[in-house]
Amino acid sequence: MTEAAAIMEQASPIPHVLIFPLPVQGHVSSMLKLAELLSLAGGEGGIRVTFLNSDYNHKRLIQFSDAESRFRKYPGFQFKTIDDGLPMDQLTKGEKVLDLMREMGLKTRPIFKDLLAQMDPPVTCVIGDGVLGFIRDVSVEVGIPIIRFRTVGVSCFWINFWLPEIIEAGELPVQGNGDMDRMITKVPGMESFLRCRDLPGYCRVSADDQVLARIVRTTRESSSSPPSPLILNTFDDFDGPILAQVRHLFPKTYAIGPLHEHLKSRLQGTTTTSSSSNSLWKEEASCLTWLDTQPPGSVLYVNFGSITVMRREQLVEFWEGLTSSKNRFLWVIRPGLVSHEEELDGDEIPEELVEGIEKENLKVLVGWAPQEAVLSHDAVGGFLTHSGWNSTLESIVAGVPMICWPFFADQQVNSRIVSEVLKLGLDMKDVCDRRVVERMVNELMVEKKEEFGRKAVEMARMAKESVKEGGSSYENLELLIEDIKLMSSQARELKGCKSSNNIS
Repeated sequence: MTEAAAIMEQASPIPHVLIFPLPVQGHVSSMLKLAELLSLAGGEGGIRVTFLNSDYNHKRLIQFSDAESRFRKYPGFQFKTIDDGLPMDQLTKGEKVLDLMREMGLKTRPIFKDLLAQMDPPVTCVIGDGVLGFIRDVSVEVGIPIIRFRTVGVSCFWINFWLPEIIEAGELPVQGNGDMDRMITKVPGMESFLRCRDLPGYCRVSADDQVLARIVRTTRESSSSPPSPLILNTFDDFDGPILAQVRHLFPKTYAIGPLHEHLKSRLQGTTTTSSSSNSLWKEEASCLTWLDTQPPGSVLYVNFGSITVMRREQLVEFWEGLTSSKNRFLWVIRPGLVSHEEELDGDEIPEELVEGIEKENLKVLVGWAPQEAVLSHDAVGGFLTHSGWNSTLESIVAGVPMICWPFFADQQVNSRIVSEVLKLGLDMKDVCDRRVVERMVNELMVEKKEEFGRKAVEMARMAKESVKEGGSSYENLELLIEDIKLMSSQARELKGCKSSNNIS
């Protein structure tokens, strides 16, 4: 920093926010969108943003996205990486993500603390991924205000908060498959629709499971006095009843989503490009050209996300069900989708699975797709999804109804909200049978296409209204920015007082 810049910094301190996500695709993507929103909408004086990524994910981000050039346009923005020695390529698939959270708590904590001490200019506010409790612990220890960003759906956060009461009431653990449809009654606001099978995937364990205990502890720490402020990627018209419950315990709750649409809305009219990618995979844009050749609303988009791992036999069941439905589909099959022990050979679906199929009616990508663009394409009329939170919101904004096949974590409850509460699609959790796949695809794409379509279009309208000026998410972001500036100012004053006391 130059001497002149240092003098200006002292005269008019600029808040310096450090954003630290769990290093997996969905968390990195949504928190990068938040980083861009803060960089873009900081107002007079701005907000300086540092985005902290793992070495492994940052290399992939720079290789496969435009993030580096895009963020170069924002004064004061910087990427920082953290080298924690963890095998990210192994720990970011399937349920190993839970192991990643545990390992980061052990190995990354001291590295993070040292990094905070070395930052220049000093960090005045940390926005940490809500699933990584050590971020809060370190921030509190060094005296930096902390805001938690829960990248999952608010319903999952709310369930996590009430898990002690669920366990105490004997509603967990689940007593076998025959117990899965029993109602859960101890989560305020969800008593009428929440079943055992809709609880987050990590609840299907014994009541003393260590992973479950860590998730409960991390969530409950949010409500310590004073409760940590929360950022949520949702909007009031979507999650209003649960948000009202959450705000009783967490008054500082900022619902500023859908983040991807919010960013797009704020970028309109600026010189910054409105298209952006935060992908950790190479995106195959050829699928958009193929979609251009398909009739409107005729294609079912199939993508199970960046973490889901399935068995080869499950892949075959989906394939047979999809092709038997006679509907057009676009299926993204990323590397690692099939479990390592049964990994597919070569770069395509085995030829025996596609014999007799008219290939102009289907397209398979072995790689990754520009999902927001795909879902927004006129040819797409449905989405077979793992019900990850980002995918759910992207589908809602695009007005595309869903068939939900959740894998783990918040995806189980997301699929229940989509199907039972909002009536925006069908829930296929815990089932992988070609006949069920065929039936549900035809129900979504043919038999109830208009019914689901009307509801999806209305929800899309509300989502887009929420991020426009005067909308609930727009106003909540403005409030978040004001509070970040206030927190940063108070943190500087407190440090100044401590320094003066030490001198005296």
